[in-house]
Amino acid sequence: MARLVGSTDDLIRWQDRRYRFANEIGRLLTEPSGDRPVVDGAVLYGVYVSGVGLAYVGQTGDARRRLRDLPIGESHHLGMTVPPELWEKIIVVCWPLLADTLPQPARRTVTGLDPEVVGLALEHLVQVEYRPPLNARSRGANGTWRERRVIGSRSRGALHAHMVQSLYELVRDAWQDLSAPSPSEPTPPVRTTSAGRVVYPSAMND
Repeated sequence: MARLVGSTDDLIRWQDRRYRFANEIGRLLTEPSGDRPVVDGAVLYGVYVSGVGLAYVGQTGDARRRLRDLPIGESHHLGMTVPPELWEKIIVVCWPLLADTLPQPARRTVTGLDPEVVGLALEHLVQVEYRPPLNARSRGANGTWRERRVIGSRSRGALHAHMVQSLYELVRDAWQDLSAPSPSEPTPPVRTTSAGRVVYPSAMND
């Protein structure tokens, strides 16, 4: 690492390269791709790390801002905890598109909830099923971490999870579809579906 920043010029080049890389990931996560529009509004997202699998899951109601900042890390800890150069892929599911396809009364139940609560409930269900390790702990005092209770949690997401189960089944199907590798083809930097997209930093990192 010290060899990469052995002089002022090296340090500037290092800063330039890292910001270009993080900015490109944020662009691919949010900007139009093919016939798919800009990613905005409410989404559920997950970051995979090679050798770990799903390492972190999150949700936001402001995807354009939050996803662009995710790899940069100005207001999100993940980019500081695990640099995006180590990310294998990021999955983004635009769950409101799936909610619109639910039969009644499941759609009425979901649309009757605050969108933030729906996002938190979906995030909780992913945590319960996949156990991403970076969601399993929170910062404590004196440079330590403390375990978070997922099963039996009394968070807003956990308390409303039963109300979005039908939506979660659609989200899980979309998530698994995006997780599947492209058969016998080079990995593209971004792949889109009708429900979301997956971005591969591992295919961009040189």
